[in-house]
Amino acid sequence: MRGPGLMRRIRLPRTRRGWRRAYQVVVVLTVLALAPATWLNTSAGPRVRTVAAAPHAPVAVVFGAGLWDGEPSPYLADRLDAAAQLYRRGTVRAILVTGDNSRDDYDEPGAMRGYLEHHGVPARRIVGDHAGFDTWDSCSRAHRIFGVDRAVLVSQGFHIRRALALCAAAGIDAYGVGVAAPRDVTWAYGGVREIFAAGKAAADAALRPDPHFLGPREKGLAVAVR
Repeated sequence: MRGPGLMRRIRLPRTRRGWRRAYQVVVVLTVLALAPATWLNTSAGPRVRTVAAAPHAPVAVVFGAGLWDGEPSPYLADRLDAAAQLYRRGTVRAILVTGDNSRDDYDEPGAMRGYLEHHGVPARRIVGDHAGFDTWDSCSRAHRIFGVDRAVLVSQGFHIRRALALCAAAGIDAYGVGVAAPRDVTWAYGGVREIFAAGKAAADAALRPDPHFLGPREKGLAVAVR
């Protein structure tokens, strides 16, 4: 009953002028919806590099990407592999792993640390941020809690521009390594998700809210980069 009634209340344009106006409204709404994603690509795109071309910085920041049975997901493992390469090349002196540890049975930074140690990065060069609940929290806490002013960010290509823009808004001079990803369902989902996440990123960059958990200043990273 509600469906037909609703359809009766929706009046389609009856004239060419009406259709033209409807088209213009659709175009304006589409432009507004895509504006944040366009901002991310234009502002952060020039700072995306490969592992070989990344500039030197004190620290690499690796963003969480989920765990599978307590171990880094394939996407997260690729990010960690790239960070380990940056360390071995001497591009960075330490690695900050940031992710979700909101539950005792889900420790993203701990799993990231274990993976890096297993792949040859010394434990003293790895620092964990256990309250990186989203990209803005990770960027804001990296600067405000861990004292990061300059960094190489590591994530997949579909996410790295958002990370760069948010870290810039948080006060970090950063370049990013866009890790290649297989063109699978996860990649497609990530690309679509970024279109919608760009709107929140624009709001975070403009408003610069406190992260979900701030806490005291940490000195571990300053020691790790020595």
